[in-house]
Amino acid sequence: MSIELIAALAAFALVSSITPGPNNLMLMASGANFGFQRTIPHMLGVALGFTFMVVMVGIGLMQLFDVFPLSYTILKVLSVSYLVYLAYRIATAAPPSSDANARGKPFTFFQAALFQWVNPKAWTMALTAIAVYSPSRELSAVVWVALVFGVVNLPSVSIWTVLGQQLRKWLNSHRRLQVFNVSMGALLLGSLYPVLLT
Repeated sequence: MSIELIAALAAFALVSSITPGPNNLMLMASGANFGFQRTIPHMLGVALGFTFMVVMVGIGLMQLFDVFPLSYTILKVLSVSYLVYLAYRIATAAPPSSDANARGKPFTFFQAALFQWVNPKAWTMALTAIAVYSPSRELSAVVWVALVFGVVNLPSVSIWTVLGQQLRKWLNSHRRLQVFNVSMGALLLGSLYPVLLT
């Protein structure tokens, strides 16, 4: 893969990784509710889970959708249903208190990694990246695409967690956190709009 192609891929990875979407909105909500340190497993699960997903898409999953188009529709329905459920959970999250903090738990590494498989934006990013930057689907090119995303993705998603953590200072009242969580749930639902149009 040429330097020019890697630079273009890195730019695509940055723009697609840092813009709002289900992962970033959930990380911001986690940063606000649990802080940066407790959200680290979630961030690592997003970055490494998505990197693994790109490899799997590149070495065979795209062909599955070509052969069985219905499988993509089923995946979309499952993804949207799960995101609606997550939006509800975020919107109705417990207010800040020592008891709520003891009960509340951020996503684990594995939950975040598995979430990539039902995240419509992650699917769009992975399918587009492989189609554009590794059309031959040769293993070396697929690995390059995955590595570039892996390097770019973690700092990008970390920014959203830091943003959420900084909001914690402002979300020091029951009412403000409640409004924030409802807003994050609504934004997560809104992020489904492009998916529903396709």
